[in-house]
Amino acid sequence: MSATHAFDPPPERPFTPFAPAPRARPAGALAQLWLLSRNPIETWSRAHYEKPILSGPSLFGHVTIVNDPAAIRRVFIDNAANYEKDALQLRVLRAGAKPGAGDGLLVAGGEAWRRARRTLAPLFTPRRVAAFAPLMQMKAQARVDAWMRRRPGSIVEIDREMGRVAYEILSATLFSDALVEERAGFEREMGRLLESIGRIDPLDVLNAPDWLPRLNRREAQESRVWFEGAVERLVAARRAQMEAEPARTPDDLLSALLRASDPDTGAGLTSPEVAANLFTFIAAGHETTARALTWTFHILARAPYWQERAREEARGAPEDPAQWPEALPCVRAVLEESMRLFPPVPHMSRAAVAADELAGAPIPAGSTVVVSPWLLHRHKTLWERPSAFMPERFLPGARERIDRFAYLPFGAGPRVCIGATFAMQEAMSVLVVALRSVRFAPAHRHEPRPVLRITLRPDDRLPLIVTPA
Repeated sequence: MSATHAFDPPPERPFTPFAPAPRARPAGALAQLWLLSRNPIETWSRAHYEKPILSGPSLFGHVTIVNDPAAIRRVFIDNAANYEKDALQLRVLRAGAKPGAGDGLLVAGGEAWRRARRTLAPLFTPRRVAAFAPLMQMKAQARVDAWMRRRPGSIVEIDREMGRVAYEILSATLFSDALVEERAGFEREMGRLLESIGRIDPLDVLNAPDWLPRLNRREAQESRVWFEGAVERLVAARRAQMEAEPARTPDDLLSALLRASDPDTGAGLTSPEVAANLFTFIAAGHETTARALTWTFHILARAPYWQERAREEARGAPEDPAQWPEALPCVRAVLEESMRLFPPVPHMSRAAVAADELAGAPIPAGSTVVVSPWLLHRHKTLWERPSAFMPERFLPGARERIDRFAYLPFGAGPRVCIGATFAMQEAMSVLVVALRSVRFAPAHRHEPRPVLRITLRPDDRLPLIVTPA
């Protein structure tokens, strides 16, 4: 297989969204600390976008940046047991959590993670996810109808709109609208939490003791308290309903979590584990899809050829959403190319339990291995014109040539995102419903700057002009 992908270009010049320019050379220690706190994707140098692997000492100890698909396969599949979540990543994701809180799938490890994964996997089977499609489309249509009631040419802040529709779909499908009353505080607290835990504190980088105060911990703790209260109210209300009216209890994620048992042992999830996984699904499930849709609409507004081509397909979509991935290759390609440029999970790292070798580079035991989809998806050895929006890469006939480990929007291996099927169906539902009815155009020429805060967020509001299609 060739490392790069050749194809015939569309009639318009490909749109290239703004991205931080690679540094000419790696940043020094102090500059790197500052950049990690400000926006970690600005730390990467040209070599990171050109070399298959870079390995050596750093602020974090010995670090290896891997962009070689075969080496990535070894980390995530062939030798996955040797690569665990690293201490810095866990420290960031747990920031603000109270002592004794359970771990959700994002941060659990070892047997606790395996038991939780076995327990939760049946909740996200393709058949179960497909049953959510009508609700997803209904919530998306309600959001589009609200746009249509505005005067033609009105401006919508697409980042907020996608946050709201993702929340409404999450509440309807996974919680039977039990989250509706929490919506007022959700957007505010989610933004605060991601902003606080997403800013890497220099003390965490330097592995300072936990008792030393971190600048980001107070806001993270305040937001965690809000989410803990919301989850406690959800669980208490549903437990009461399950006891009082078992026949009328919704068959949704919340009920399934409370009833779930490990198929190997029969043990259910503990109360802290239920709470931690609810928080994980609410936070991660909402945020990744909302950001993927935000960037997709931002790009489509600036790529009219692809917007019109996707609209034509969306208007002929079959009734059964299970057929959409095959029946709507352009809509899917637009979404996948957007996630290539702005991956929902832009950074993954692991700690090597034992010494290993990746792409000829020795990996010392205890060292950190970084797989950054932000880098991987823009790497010059893997993609033709890597910074340009070119959905034809993912159309039938071209997509088959993309190495499975060169494109990782949802990760790979045993820890691949458990909700990936749900997220793709949700995103395609919103795209199809919106494109059928409205057109998007930029409200101004300003290009948003992507900022890494766990996910990739625009640095400012993202206004688009919406008109009837």
